[in-house]
Amino acid sequence: MTLTGKQKNYLRGIAHNLNPVVMIGGKGLTDAVMNEIELALDQHELIKIKFPSNEKAEKVALLAQITSASSSEPVQLIGRVGVVYRANNEPKIVVPSI
Repeated sequence: MTLTGKQKNYLRGIAHNLNPVVMIGGKGLTDAVMNEIELALDQHELIKIKFPSNEKAEKVALLAQITSASSSEPVQLIGRVGVVYRANNEPKIVVPSI
């Protein structure tokens, strides 16, 4: 599922009040961190991830690695915080089909 611009905008609005549920430390994207991301996506569908203070290109690469490994969609990356969405079988968030 590829999100349209309007769908991403809708999800950004929902994510605005969320706190990061997963933080990536100095060791990078380990198996334990990926397991936590998987659990968080299963529970919440829309999560914020806090990245280490690396260069922007490294954060973009980490976000791409996370989304490909977890079959999720990137919503936003601002500063050190990324937002990721993956719909569950029983969706909690209804994304408009625009």
